[in-house]
Amino acid sequence: MSGTRLLSHSLTLALRSLRKMVRTPEQLFDVTVQPVIFVVMFLYLLGGAVSGSTGEYLSFLLPAIMVQTVVFASVPTGINLNTDIRKGVFDRFRSLPIARSAPLLGAVLGDMVRFVVCVVVLLGFGYALGFRIGTDPLSALAACLLMMVFAFSLVWASVLLGVTARDPGSVQGIMFLAMFPLTFGTNMVTPTETMPGWLQWWVGVNPVTDVMEAARGLLTSGPVAGPVTSTLLWSAGLFAVFFPLAVRAYQRGTA
Repeated sequence: MSGTRLLSHSLTLALRSLRKMVRTPEQLFDVTVQPVIFVVMFLYLLGGAVSGSTGEYLSFLLPAIMVQTVVFASVPTGINLNTDIRKGVFDRFRSLPIARSAPLLGAVLGDMVRFVVCVVVLLGFGYALGFRIGTDPLSALAACLLMMVFAFSLVWASVLLGVTARDPGSVQGIMFLAMFPLTFGTNMVTPTETMPGWLQWWVGVNPVTDVMEAARGLLTSGPVAGPVTSTLLWSAGLFAVFFPLAVRAYQRGTA
């Protein structure tokens, strides 16, 4: 019964997050306008130099940009949580007869819609530029779900920072400082073998690289088993570490 109660309360609070997005659609700019700009910029600046043609490079670039955007989209979750906490919104939640961790889970579930919007917009824009899925619809769906699973696990690091940082600016600064090496320190725009040795090492151990390689394999064909397995293991590890820490920090802060 407690699990059903938690889910019900979390979904109710997720609807609150969705209503906020509807009222302030500019919150979606980072998962709609920004990734489109990245695709255009990298495609036409580097496509000819890296792959010899923009068409071939688009197949290499687009899945990686999708992963990058989904990863970056986890940052506003912590910022919004911290803002609500500082405004006293969570004090009101604490006075209600709801599951203690429901506000956190509701915020995360609501923000998962942002990830879906990102994937849909980028796939649609990619098709307009000439991108085509080289596998099959089920594999493409698996690629999108895999991105969501990783993002759902990683977002709890943002949640942890959101409930512990002193102000929203601190959350934004720390999260972006962590996200840049995670997303750009990959083979997103160039193959790994073209990089210096020290950077190849970082790209090889970076979990976001595994997600990008898995997305490429599932969307355009290529190695799948290894990257998918690594992504699932990383996702399980991130969730196992940051979810209980975030919930414990939130409960301690609202005790």
